[in-house]
Amino acid sequence: MSLDETAQKPHDRLGAHLAADMERVNALIRERMASEHAPRIPEVTAHLIEAGGKRLRPMLTLAAARLCGYQGDHHIRLAATVEFIHTATLLHDDVVDESRQRRGRPTANLLWDNKSSVLVGDYLFARAFQLMVEPGSLRVLEILSNASATIAEGEVLQLTAAQDLRTDEDTYLKVVRGKTAALFSAATESGAVLAGADDSEVAALFTYGDALGIAFQIADDLLDYGGTTAAIGKNVGDDFRERKLTLPVIKAVAKAGEAERAFWRRVIEKGDQREGDLDQALGLMARHGAMESTRNDARGWADRAKRALAALPAHDLRDMLADLADYVVARVN
Repeated sequence: MSLDETAQKPHDRLGAHLAADMERVNALIRERMASEHAPRIPEVTAHLIEAGGKRLRPMLTLAAARLCGYQGDHHIRLAATVEFIHTATLLHDDVVDESRQRRGRPTANLLWDNKSSVLVGDYLFARAFQLMVEPGSLRVLEILSNASATIAEGEVLQLTAAQDLRTDEDTYLKVVRGKTAALFSAATESGAVLAGADDSEVAALFTYGDALGIAFQIADDLLDYGGTTAAIGKNVGDDFRERKLTLPVIKAVAKAGEAERAFWRRVIEKGDQREGDLDQALGLMARHGAMESTRNDARGWADRAKRALAALPAHDLRDMLADLADYVVARVN
């Protein structure tokens, strides 16, 4: 892919527009992930934070604040807070999921151990809370602390629902709102609140972040069955091997006959997976239109995110956020 093609991606245009702010965010992240007494903390944290992620969530915080006319510097702290929360959840997720690859690299729990990943994740959560109080806004603190609790709740719900064939689309949506959308919406909402935006603009940016996060996660779940290892930063089919009931599988199970349900019970509930099972799963999803239906759901949430932006003033950043919603689902077209 050429540099010209790369520059056309919405998140790259957003990054270029926010480059000066993001440089300050990255400097603050490096400063606050340091530890005088435990050198393993910056080792583990740097492995993940410097692995080339898009920094999408902190960019959403910066974009929301700037879009609403913010002129101070506390948005830098909020953006770093959001990235620390995100990184902490990734460290914990990789332990829970026993993952071996993240963003195309070995996971921290594989390179070090589970204990280090969990404890460094705890440290990053603590750092996030230190950062989020510094702007001195009780409302911002409420948004970000509530999001942290919602993320943990979503992860526990996923743990109990992931391998239960009774899990339906409503439960899936609750999981996604917890594990993914909560931080997207907290990022955009807190940026707007920090800027002193009126209630309608704050609500619009919350709705945008919530819908974008749901579209993002649905697209990720779809890519696990139809993307490439390079595109998704993990091995294709990992969700299947980890027996996760993501939306394409939920839709296929809902339309399954008894023989097909027996297959899903074996591979998902019992974990008895054999050679060729992934291909069979893909065939069943195709037979029932599960992939296309999931793709349509992702597009619907992206459209909802774009509609929410109509309540905000005309601005280059508003256009970039709209393009970002389109791009999130264009990955699975």
